[in-house]
Amino acid sequence: MATPTTTPTPLKKPGSSKRRRREALAFYLFISPWIIGFLVFLLGPMIASVYYSLTDWDSFTPPKWVGLDNYTKLLTDDPAFWKALWNTFYYAAISVPLGLILGLWLANLLNKQVRARKLFRTLIYLPTLVPLVATAMIFKMVLAPSGPVNDFLGVFGIDGPSWLIDGPWVKPALILMSVWGAGSATVLLLAAMKGIPRELYEAAEVDGAGATRQFWSITLPHLTPIIFFNLIMGLIGAFQVFSQVYILTPKSNRGAYDAAQTMVPLLFDQAFGFYHMGYASAISWLLFAVILVFTALAFRTARRWVFYETEVK
Repeated sequence: MATPTTTPTPLKKPGSSKRRRREALAFYLFISPWIIGFLVFLLGPMIASVYYSLTDWDSFTPPKWVGLDNYTKLLTDDPAFWKALWNTFYYAAISVPLGLILGLWLANLLNKQVRARKLFRTLIYLPTLVPLVATAMIFKMVLAPSGPVNDFLGVFGIDGPSWLIDGPWVKPALILMSVWGAGSATVLLLAAMKGIPRELYEAAEVDGAGATRQFWSITLPHLTPIIFFNLIMGLIGAFQVFSQVYILTPKSNRGAYDAAQTMVPLLFDQAFGFYHMGYASAISWLLFAVILVFTALAFRTARRWVFYETEVK
C-alpha cells in the first residue's frame, strides 16, 4: 500500500517578512502625499458640496437647509439652466466628433512618408501647448468683424458675420476654436498607427486591397481604442467648457453671452456673481450626472465598435 507523499512547506527566510513590512511602509510613505491631497482637496470638498447643494448658502452666513428645493427649481423653474444645458449639448455634439475626425485625418496624413513630416507633427501639436487664455485672446482678434477670417471670406465675396457679437454665430465660433486643439488627439492616433503590424498591410496588398480598403479594414479597427479614449476625454472636456465662453463673450454683450452660456459659466455666475453657493453646488452635481450618463453610454456601446487585438470574444 502506497503511502501518500506530502510536499514540504518551504521555510520563510528570516528577513523576508521584515523586508515586506519595510516595502509596505515605504509604499504608504510615498503615496501619502497623494492620499492626503485627495482627501483634503477632492473628496472632502465633494462631500461638502453635496451638503451645500441641499442648503441656501451665500458663503457669508450659516447655510440654511432647504432639502431638494435647489434641484427642483433648476429642473422646473429656471429657463437659464435648460438654455445652458442645450448650449452645452450643442457644443459637445459638434466639437467632439469634429475633433475626432480632424485628428484622425491629420494622423493619417502624417503617417505617410512625406518630406518634413517631423516638422508638420511639431506644428500640429504646438497649439496644444499654448495656454487656453492666450489662445482665446488670439481667436478674439482672429474672429473680429475686421479680422483675418472675415478678410479671407471677403476674397470669395462672402460678407463674414460678427462671430463674437451676433448670438447665432457665437457657438460656431467656439466650436471653431475647439478645432485648434486637435493636435493632442492626432499625436495619440499617430502613435497607435505606428504600432499596427506591417504584415497586415502586406497581406492586404497581396489580396489586392487598395489604400482605402486598408484604412477601413486594418487601420481604423486598430485605432478604435484610441478613438474611444479621445471620445471620453473630449466629452468630459466639452461638458466642462468655461474659459472660452468667459473670455470670448463678455457679459457686457448679454445677447452673445446668453447665446453661448454653458453649464460651467452658469455655475460660476451663480457661485461668484450672485453668491448662491448652494444653488451652484446643485448645478455642479447635475452636470456631474449628465457627464456620468454620457460616459456610461459610451462605455456601454464600446463593445460594439472598439476592437482590442488581444481580446477574446
